[in-house]
Amino acid sequence: MTRTMQGSLLRIAGGFLLLQSIILSLSSVVRERTWGAEILWGHWIAFIVWAGFVRYVHKDLKKYLPDADPYLFPAAALLSGWGLMTIWRLDEGFGERQTLWLIISLIVFIGGLRITSLKFLQRYKYILLLFGLSLTALTLIFGTNPSNIGPRLWLGCCEVYFQPSEPLKLLLIIYLSAYLSEKLPYQLKTAHILYPTLVLGGVVILLLSVQRDLGTASIFLALYTTIIYFAVNRRGILLISLLSIILVGVVGYFYVGIVNTRIESWLNPWVDPGGSSYQVIQALISIANGGIEGRGLGLGNPELVPVAISDFIYSAIAEETGLIGTLGLLAIYGVILNRGFRTALRASGLFRRYLAAGISTYFGIQTLLIIGGNLRLLPLTGVTLPFVSYGGSSLLTSFIALLLLLLISNHLDEEPAPLDKPSPYIVLNTVLLLGLFASALASGWWAVIRASDLLLRPDNLRRIIEERYVPRGALLDRSNAIITTTIGETGSFSREYIYTDLAPITGYSSFTYGQAGLEASVDGYLRGIDGNSSINIWRDHLLYGTSPPGLDIRLSLDLNLQSITDELMRGQSGAVVLLNAQTGEILVMASHPTYDANSLNEIATDLLSNPGKPLINRAASGIYPTGSALNPFAVARGHGEFLATSELLDVYNVFGFDTSPIMRMETATGFLNQDERQIYASPLQMALASATLSNSGIIPAPRISMAVNTPKDGWVVLPALGTPLEALQPSAADEAAITYIESGDNYWSHTGLAKNDESNVTWYIAGTTPNWRSAPLVIVVVLEKNDPRLAGRIGWELLTDAMNP
Repeated sequence: MTRTMQGSLLRIAGGFLLLQSIILSLSSVVRERTWGAEILWGHWIAFIVWAGFVRYVHKDLKKYLPDADPYLFPAAALLSGWGLMTIWRLDEGFGERQTLWLIISLIVFIGGLRITSLKFLQRYKYILLLFGLSLTALTLIFGTNPSNIGPRLWLGCCEVYFQPSEPLKLLLIIYLSAYLSEKLPYQLKTAHILYPTLVLGGVVILLLSVQRDLGTASIFLALYTTIIYFAVNRRGILLISLLSIILVGVVGYFYVGIVNTRIESWLNPWVDPGGSSYQVIQALISIANGGIEGRGLGLGNPELVPVAISDFIYSAIAEETGLIGTLGLLAIYGVILNRGFRTALRASGLFRRYLAAGISTYFGIQTLLIIGGNLRLLPLTGVTLPFVSYGGSSLLTSFIALLLLLLISNHLDEEPAPLDKPSPYIVLNTVLLLGLFASALASGWWAVIRASDLLLRPDNLRRIIEERYVPRGALLDRSNAIITTTIGETGSFSREYIYTDLAPITGYSSFTYGQAGLEASVDGYLRGIDGNSSINIWRDHLLYGTSPPGLDIRLSLDLNLQSITDELMRGQSGAVVLLNAQTGEILVMASHPTYDANSLNEIATDLLSNPGKPLINRAASGIYPTGSALNPFAVARGHGEFLATSELLDVYNVFGFDTSPIMRMETATGFLNQDERQIYASPLQMALASATLSNSGIIPAPRISMAVNTPKDGWVVLPALGTPLEALQPSAADEAAITYIESGDNYWSHTGLAKNDESNVTWYIAGTTPNWRSAPLVIVVVLEKNDPRLAGRIGWELLTDAMNP
């Protein structure tokens, strides 16, 4: 029955990994959405090796350990295979090495199944521990680091490395279990029992501290105290251990640079997201990107997290298998812990009991340290995830530890060793399982609750990478003429800016520089997240690991009028806004100087240092002194053209200069400078205020994004975000407009000048008369110099063209 259960579980594990292998093979086909893409085959070598060795081990277990726990090996086999597939997906070179280490580990494991007694471990406990200490000490002289960065914790050469501190963990557990099982039956005083273990345990921890491997040192300290706790059943020892670990952390924080960096990035990673906290932030974004069901193996971007094959393999698994996958992973570790402590409680002999409990604790503590670091529950420690992370030393040690657990569990039919109080084992098992539960809650927090915030961060490059494979929607003018579009093929899509003079308004979507302008403000539609049904989004997320194709946005802009405006503004610094005074539709929005977003990568540095500030959308975000340009509004309020302070405040509030226009675009808020007795406003705010004179005193709700082309309903109107506001009585607005109509003109107009300590500004505002029988229009021109003639000519020419299409 036991072996039948084991066989069934291994078949389930094999089926899961077979499915993962198939998905990984087809990942390029799915990502590029064409059968012409390369099909991946290399990882099948790893799957065949895994399946062959696992089948062989299963047969040997039936032969040599027929009564061993049936859950332990299937759980470890699934974890090792899962890790192997993940490593292959991230880096084939490291996948090949991990496959070789898996072969070595399982050969050692198979050989160990023939062991009939563990007494030799008790007999040679001192020799084994000293051997492990000696190897670890050699790293102080001959140590190296395969990455050539960080502590030199490895021995080896020629691309083959071994980390002695990994097996030293197991050797310490063996030593403590053997020593305590020999001394406790003699009922010696606790101090007499602990002195020898303190000496050797202290040497181990000191050695690791000298190496600056404080993560492993913390594990050793935790293992030491928990095994002592099992032996003497005194909870105070756990408290001392906890305080000791905290003390080690505090000392390391002040005196060891890498520890300081890791604790700082744990406490507040948002302070330096591009520096010391980069790994932590990217790991959290990776988990958020996985969501509930994951992107699919080979369809995420976990490689954006540095050291994803080792320190951050949990975040890699979370991104591609989602919260469902991570909950499954945590459950498997929970099975190993529970079955390990069950084995300890039922073990025959104190040595076997302490050894089983120590190994289970080792698996639990190391698992929680690495997963907690990925989830920001704990500081990063740099340890590996048992059976899963890349690392031959870790994998070999994990399988040897598993072998010892299976050898112990094979004798559970024998009389268990006397046990007065099982509480230490139950307490620790419960604490470790609660740690896994906390990890599950934290995974849900980052994958679901905080996912949207993390994915919208500007340092989330996954969004830009996705757009290489999923076409982004186009920006069109009111007649569906293309302003900005996507070109290329799947895997190499890029943005092309057809009408380049609109760059300050439409912005850019760049892999290097993120997003700006309309590309940012209507990004949800352009990416296909908004405007698509939940079913379509879920389907594409499930099948392709991406959002659906982006949706086109129709803008209110008129490219014919826009091109006239940009030619008139060529070589000038300033802005122009032409809008429908009744509907708030922006027909022209020009900002100069401008730039060519197609060349952003080449000119970005120059743009940032350019004193003309071409990146700024002067029309919506530029703030200028208004000076005498406010005269028509003052007249409309019955104040006259020379305003007292209270009258200035009245104009400021009534015409909306105190609020930012609400629309699908970043806009600026004006302000009142009491010292200068002057209102500062954006050209867009001035245009909206001017609309009152051509629209019976009503400030319209501004609009530039008019409609979205949805898959189901076609073009769907996007409503205005703001609401119209009555600023003036219709009669007052009409009288003010008539006051500024020059003889023979069919429009009202006014030119105003303003200045401050930094610059001179010329304003030209104009609009259709109250009795105009077509769509009411207003125009605002602002030039960053004193030139009323030029401002008037630009405004007049554009307004008359708009009035006579």
